[in-house]
Amino acid sequence: MKLVQIAQHAENLDRAAEFYSALLGSAPAAVFEPPGLLFFDLDGVRLLLERGAPSSVVYIEVPDVRSRVAELEAAGVEVVSAPHVIFHHDDARLGPAGTDEWMAFIRDSEGNTVGLVSHEADGGPPA
Repeated sequence: MKLVQIAQHAENLDRAAEFYSALLGSAPAAVFEPPGLLFFDLDGVRLLLERGAPSSVVYIEVPDVRSRVAELEAAGVEVVSAPHVIFHHDDARLGPAGTDEWMAFIRDSEGNTVGLVSHEADGGPPA
């Protein structure tokens, strides 16, 4: 099986397009207005921002969660939870073996919580 699409609530598609374009470093893949659908391509998985979708928590991998959160905070994005280690991967079942999984949470332009994730070798640079 393959994950094809995830949906997130967005009341204002223009505002959401601006926010997610800056966060993801890419332009929307498609916009359909009406009915109010905004798509981004996340390495083959569609992120759909839609007025009718419920709010959910979306987790996005970034190269270095600490530096990315600092950039976002400087740009005025609300940080819900600062970067912190949530798990050490002794094996490769859920992430690269021998790495710490870092997470932080921000608030998007539509009020949704977005998780940012990176992996770092024990005390070293991002993996």
